[in-house]
Amino acid sequence: MNAKGEICLGVAGAGRAAELHMNALKRFGGVPVCYKHITARRFEQMNEMKERYGFINASLNFDDLLEDPEIDVIDICTPPYIHEEMIERAMRAGKHVICEKPLSGYFGVKGDVDPIGKTVSKTQMYDAVIEKLNYLRDIVNHAEGSFMYAENFVYAPAVLKAAEIIRKKKSRVLFAKGEESLKGSSSPVAGEWSKTGGGTFIRTGAHPLTAILWLKSVEAEARNTEIRVTSVYADMDTITAQLSEYEHRHIAARPNDVEDFGAIILTFSDRSKAVVMATDTLLGGSKNYIELYCNDAAINCRLTMSNLMETYFLDEDNLDDVYLSEMLPQKNGWNYPFLEDEIIRGYTDEMRDFIESIYYHRVPKSGFELAYDTVKVIYAAYKSAELKAPVEL
Repeated sequence: MNAKGEICLGVAGAGRAAELHMNALKRFGGVPVCYKHITARRFEQMNEMKERYGFINASLNFDDLLEDPEIDVIDICTPPYIHEEMIERAMRAGKHVICEKPLSGYFGVKGDVDPIGKTVSKTQMYDAVIEKLNYLRDIVNHAEGSFMYAENFVYAPAVLKAAEIIRKKKSRVLFAKGEESLKGSSSPVAGEWSKTGGGTFIRTGAHPLTAILWLKSVEAEARNTEIRVTSVYADMDTITAQLSEYEHRHIAARPNDVEDFGAIILTFSDRSKAVVMATDTLLGGSKNYIELYCNDAAINCRLTMSNLMETYFLDEDNLDDVYLSEMLPQKNGWNYPFLEDEIIRGYTDEMRDFIESIYYHRVPKSGFELAYDTVKVIYAAYKSAELKAPVEL
């Protein structure tokens, strides 16, 4: 902390993830936070974020965050392929770490032939990722600072309420279903395995997957038992490859060597099941939900699209800077605006939990083991899809 007793924050990255984290922090006033330093690769993007959120310093060098003795926590909001290096360096420097998903992945090694998503065996990727995850676990377990996994689905109000119900009723989740689908990513590197570590499933399917893994851990704790994933069966494909340019015009997904469709079936040690889906072929906005079929309850958690408000516009005059919803190309016609988006999708409670965990020296809801399990399951799914068989964990 600095002399004023504030938690000093450093942010790596100046894209959409950083924007969501900062918008969430701006809503939280329980613990004083100093926005000390932001770094990024592009000066214009970094400088715009510095001015918008009031960072004291900005630079293009990640080392500046590590070498500032006042900075308590580094929020890693960079592309996935540099997460592992930044996590290791930040934790060895004695910092607390917040890291956007995914924790890690396979991004290629010397000798791989490009494009790696088409040339490298998913079994090879799985083995390499498990080795990296174990390496990171050892660093985190021996670090002075704490690790916080920025999975907003865990903190969505609907998911938190589902967890409360499961704890109180000691419900058994017999089947869970989750999905995040949209029309693709605006990121120029989203179609490259070497930059993202996979396609739509690791980019968007990771959200409902992690929420389901967390809810099953809540169930296990409530019932004083252990529940783990025992097998993964998956199908992954690139559906949009068959489209002509004209047919492709409304879909943003441009996969090179990654999937734009993924579906997995999980089997847990208590013989319960879960299905998780993700596609880059959904028009009309983003679809985010978790459904739980319990022995004594049915619980549906809808993050988007919500029907808290409806709008109808004949034109978009004077609406340029009015945010209605994500992934919609136009605002005219009927829409369901995202109200309190940072709250409904969990970002506010996520950042509140992380900052309070540092300030009050407590364990966050979403930590390293959840991040580890998510990546392990995703790469087991990639391996399963390649083998066309279940993968036992």
